[in-house]
Amino acid sequence: MKILMIGDIVGRLGRNTVENVLPDLRKDLGVDLVVANGENAAGGFGITPDTAKQLIKSGVDVITSGNHIWDQRAIVPYLEDVEFPIMRPMNYPTSTPGKGYFLAGDVLVVNLLGRVFLGAFDCPFVAVSTLLDELSDNMPLVVLVDFHAEATAEKEAMGWHLDGRVSAVVGTHTHVPTADTRILPKGTAYVSDLGMVGPLNSIIGADPNDAMGRFLDQVPRRLSMVIDGPARFNSVLLDIDDQSGDTISISRVDRYLD
Repeated sequence: MKILMIGDIVGRLGRNTVENVLPDLRKDLGVDLVVANGENAAGGFGITPDTAKQLIKSGVDVITSGNHIWDQRAIVPYLEDVEFPIMRPMNYPTSTPGKGYFLAGDVLVVNLLGRVFLGAFDCPFVAVSTLLDELSDNMPLVVLVDFHAEATAEKEAMGWHLDGRVSAVVGTHTHVPTADTRILPKGTAYVSDLGMVGPLNSIIGADPNDAMGRFLDQVPRRLSMVIDGPARFNSVLLDIDDQSGDTISISRVDRYLD
């Protein structure tokens, strides 16, 4: 089974890049399932029903999210729809709207949120272990985890925590692709961050002048997203043995558009 996992999709340029790149990529690579982080799809802050539907129409099967999932309140009713393939991180309190995992055919996709530098959320390590224990009798062989977190050490700890228990742990959130794709000793694929889909000439998607200003004068300001120009598409391709759930290979799939 071949699964493509796409990094944080940022704004209009990110959505349009997915629309332009993904259909041919699915066909050329023989991809069976596409999972993408969409929490920055609407102007860089959150996701709306319309932007989610654009991604789905472009070939994304499951949409994960992170700490920006609540930025666009119009998406909240869709999070309650068990058939709509978008989720919020599962280590929010159980009373929070939405679902933290999604079953796409024979593949279970789990969305977690880190705590280091991000907030006092429920423990993601406990949350995912509890889920895996609860589902043990009916656990799909293929389980994918999107760990939306800031600290590399926290992400690596999650990879080792779940090694041999899930097929892959991939990091999102920093928008910077990392070069540490590998298979852990017990068969779980790992990468610290998928990267992003969006403007190449930006600072994690934002206008460089806005982002630099925050560092130069320490004055808070809203970031404006770059909406045109060259774009990048960051993702990884997983080749998974659907008889065992172990990952055979993980490789970067990056594209750049003028």
